[in-house]
Amino acid sequence: MTTIQINMHEAKSSLSQLAEKAWSGDKIIIAKAGKPYLDLIPHKVNSQQRKPGRYKGKIEISKDFDQTPIDIIEAFEGNS
Repeated sequence: MTTIQINMHEAKSSLSQLAEKAWSGDKIIIAKAGKPYLDLIPHKVNSQQRKPGRYKGKIEISKDFDQTPIDIIEAFEGNS
């Protein structure tokens, strides 16, 4: 894997070549004013489709979840 840093103007004129390099595993950094600005990465389709409800019954919320202790409230309000 090679890291390539290229300025924005050069990247505009060679986007196709940069895209091919990104797909082949190179890390492409597009710079603006000499500083890293964007990373060019290949789009990969998520191979695992989201399955709603897969954590049902596995997560438990505490009964006092909505009750914030007074000392914490005071600390946030600057009263401690």
